Amino acid sequence: MSAHEQFAEDLALYALGGLQGEERVTLEKHLAECSACRRELEELRGDMALMALSAAGPTPPRRARQRLMDAIAREPRAGAVRTQRSWWEALPWLATAAIVLVAGWFWRQSDQLAQRVAELEKVSAGQQAQLQRAREVVETFTATDAMRVTLVAAKTPPQPQGKAIYVRDRASLIFLASNLPALPPTKAYELWLVPTSGAPIPAGVFKPDAQGSAIVINPPLPAGVEAKTFAITVEPEQGSLVPTPRIVMVGAGE
Repeated sequence: MSAHEQFAEDLALYALGGLQGEERVTLEKHLAECSACRRELEELRGDMALMALSAAGPTPPRRARQRLMDAIAREPRAGAVRTQRSWWEALPWLATAAIVLVAGWFWRQSDQLAQRVAELEKVSAGQQAQLQRAREVVETFTATDAMRVTLVAAKTPPQPQGKAIYVRDRASLIFLASNLPALPPTKAYELWLVPTSGAPIPAGVFKPDAQGSAIVINPPLPAGVEAKTFAITVEPEQGSLVPTPRIVMVGAGE
């Protein structure tokens, strides 16, 4: 495809004032360097019949125009009359060209609008997910049927502590901890749900911040498990499927 063919549609849109943004800037830079496209633009502005051709319309208007010019050369006196007649005959082509170009402009605008709508929908979906998570946290904190457990350090003064808020029917759990000692880089704390029967269930791996605080929000848990208590152990940082024998913190229902 030549540069002239590449810019053919843009030239027509530019002639109608419908080319905007980066495409307009690109075309104007090309026009500054290309005399052939400048001549084509002058023809578009001076002879609207060529709009149909530049918008990928059928080819008869160009051949009809050439035949008209040949006839004028052979019969000068009849030329003015035939030119006027050909102009009226070309009006349907002008209307078609204008419709095609305007439709193309609206198509560009609608495509950009559709992209913007898609972006807004994506942002809205993310905000809705965050809102839903916030609602779940509030519902867990305020649930009247929530089990509230305070965890304290075993065999040490009760400075480090944690609080678990658990709603069995929704399998919703929020755990808050404070004053936890720092751990080696390869280790992490793991929270366990200890059911009334059966083995302890992993309920989230976490590391405290510089102040010893940590939070676990809604880890994946099976629904409807009756909790007897909650406990914390020190495990490899990727977590374990079963707790190590030494329990760092343990609690009971309030």
